[in-house]
Amino acid sequence: MADVLKRIPVREQDAKERATNFEEVCYGYNKEEAMEEASRCLNCKNAKCIQGCPVAINIPGFVSKVKEGDIEGAYKVIGESSALPAICGRVCPQESQCECKCIRGIKGDPVSIGKLERFVADYALEHDIKPAKAEKTNGHKVAVIGSGPSGLTCAGDLAKLGYEVTVFEALHELGGVLVYGIPEFRLPKHKVVKKEIEKVKELGVKFETNVVIGKSTTVDQLMEEENFEAVFIGSGAGLPMFMGIPGETANGVFSANEYLTRSNLMKAFDESYDTPIAAGKKVAVVGGGNVAMDAARTALRLGAEVHIVYRRSEAELPARVEEVHHAKEEGVIFDLLTNPKEILVDENGWVKGMTVVKMELGEPDASGRRRPVEIPGSEYEIELDTVIMSLGTSPNPLIASTTKGLETNRRKCIVAEEENGQTSKACVFAGGDAVTGAATVILAMGAGKAGAKGIHELLSGK
Repeated sequence: MADVLKRIPVREQDAKERATNFEEVCYGYNKEEAMEEASRCLNCKNAKCIQGCPVAINIPGFVSKVKEGDIEGAYKVIGESSALPAICGRVCPQESQCECKCIRGIKGDPVSIGKLERFVADYALEHDIKPAKAEKTNGHKVAVIGSGPSGLTCAGDLAKLGYEVTVFEALHELGGVLVYGIPEFRLPKHKVVKKEIEKVKELGVKFETNVVIGKSTTVDQLMEEENFEAVFIGSGAGLPMFMGIPGETANGVFSANEYLTRSNLMKAFDESYDTPIAAGKKVAVVGGGNVAMDAARTALRLGAEVHIVYRRSEAELPARVEEVHHAKEEGVIFDLLTNPKEILVDENGWVKGMTVVKMELGEPDASGRRRPVEIPGSEYEIELDTVIMSLGTSPNPLIASTTKGLETNRRKCIVAEEENGQTSKACVFAGGDAVTGAATVILAMGAGKAGAKGIHELLSGK
């Protein structure tokens, strides 16, 4: 009998081996392991884990089905709340949401809710279990802008309620940040993302690619000329931020956005594709979030020595603990309490190094984290040939600037009600990174659910 205080470990690819390939790091549970892990759940009557889930999945409900071996039943429970469980099971920060609320975690390890969700969703994909769809449409037309996590969630929820939903995607491939932002070794595109999107299509959602709202057509035209009664904007935040330091325009300086898009969406890591990418032999990734870890681990797999340059200490790293752990195991070097001052450029305009300064932590700033302060006289140079800036992203202002009466804030984010996604423009709703700036997949999904709820309340007369 296993120790109920300890979670069932998850099998992973060996660190040295995976650092040389783009295959998925985590293998997940098999049925026997999943059932054993599920048996650790206390099935609390007042389940705090549900309170920690941004899309309010009935966690004890699906976990108890797994415990019984009824995996299809578990999928149906999850499907009542989530359209993308195989994705969430892989990239959602459960340790700071549902799992950190788990009562089992008070005296031992919390239940591995995320790994159980992944197992159930993968089982459903492998056995082609269909999501429950509406018996008939209600005649109302809704447009969704963006096929990322917020757009897919909003579209899926509305389709289940009988709405005729069309999703407009600017790129040639569906998935938004799920396909261009998250590497294959964390989130397989064909095995997981494409199949999850097929599940949304099976609900009756239509998709149109290569449609740039603000150029190809506008929000106003969708409503006035194409008779969409409501619009949900889930266009994400794809505009990268930079530091504004000398040398930032040199050849060999990337935004993490561009670097990851070239690798993930355009398959630069695959030798059979013709996508150029300056992989670099010695790479610095500036930043400490999940995107920085993704960029660093990608550069490592492309053959570089990789340094994470972050101005705070490890305790303040915003990336998931699991991602930091995996990066370290694979050989990424962490230069903490270090901040760039200047990117050094050779006579041909290419990166040759970076001047950095050591930092110490002072008083907390507005974010609640201790503010990094430069240590005078601690500057030094490091040799590099590539710099990847991973400092966050903001929404592209194109949609807001071409939509009459749509209010934005000083960060160029669309202003929307948290409860239902309603914007300043009648019948136009928004959610996800377009509203909050760069955040997590699961928070974007929660905003997509809120937007669907708001649109349903509006169009159903509630």
